[in-house]
Amino acid sequence: MKPSPHWSEIQEQSLVWGMQLLFAVYRLCGRWLLQVFLYPVVLYYWLSNRAARQASCDYLRRINRIAPQLGLSGSLWCSYRHFISFANAIIDKLAAWAGALSFTEIDFSGREALLTDLQSGRGALLLACHLGNPEVCRVIASQDASIKINVLVHTKHAEHFNRLLKRYNPASGLNLLQVADINAATAMLLAEKIEQGELVIIAADRTPVGQSQRVSQVNFLGAAALLPQGPFILAGLLKCPVYSLFCLKHAEKHRIIFESFGSNLSWSRQERETAIQQAAQHYANQLQQHCLQAPLQWFNFYDFWRV
Repeated sequence: MKPSPHWSEIQEQSLVWGMQLLFAVYRLCGRWLLQVFLYPVVLYYWLSNRAARQASCDYLRRINRIAPQLGLSGSLWCSYRHFISFANAIIDKLAAWAGALSFTEIDFSGREALLTDLQSGRGALLLACHLGNPEVCRVIASQDASIKINVLVHTKHAEHFNRLLKRYNPASGLNLLQVADINAATAMLLAEKIEQGELVIIAADRTPVGQSQRVSQVNFLGAAALLPQGPFILAGLLKCPVYSLFCLKHAEKHRIIFESFGSNLSWSRQERETAIQQAAQHYANQLQQHCLQAPLQWFNFYDFWRV
């Protein structure tokens, strides 16, 4: 059997052009027309992308084994519902990037603790994931111009997206940084951002793009999975407050959740591997808890359990 591709090898055809088109439809016609437009697109993607459909069914079957009361058996119908949830998340993402979301559409949990940490003058590291819509946290920056948010992304289109953001929302405090791996230069750049009181967001649920073997095996939804060590190593190097970031949608409102992951994570050379493993498993436990609360908002459409 041909091995499943790494998530970074999944092609994003015409990504920038597609986002430009979606931005234009959203701004000119509003959410309702974009929603009508997206449904057939997502249906086509669901029908034509067998690997993504299988990954969705596999994930939902794992959810069902742990929480059968949720009624997500992993059937094709459940998988299609999963993809429709993804379509709605794309619209919410566009609304967040365009500055069309307001505080009235957002609930917060743990925000006060984060703001208290920022009052020290230093920034914080936020561990994000592909559960829900972390882009919605851009609303924080729109309410306070002093808060700058830097998001580490693996796509080579980061600069294109930055230009799109500035074109459609010049006041955006969101900056996308293209990073293939966590190295010394990356750590120095991010340390500067932290010292300037900025927020740094890094995905903690996808393994490195390159050939790096810096991964930790964790138990997630009842089976072994790999998480990157980079975000946890970075947390130890930056010596700043660290939070897990989740943004889930319930009853048409977004809930942004900041969960303290620990401050000033550090370890001796002898403790390093054990400490990183414990940090990765702690994050996996947090991620599983929120997956069970909003299972259809998990947007990793590839073989996540490929170990």
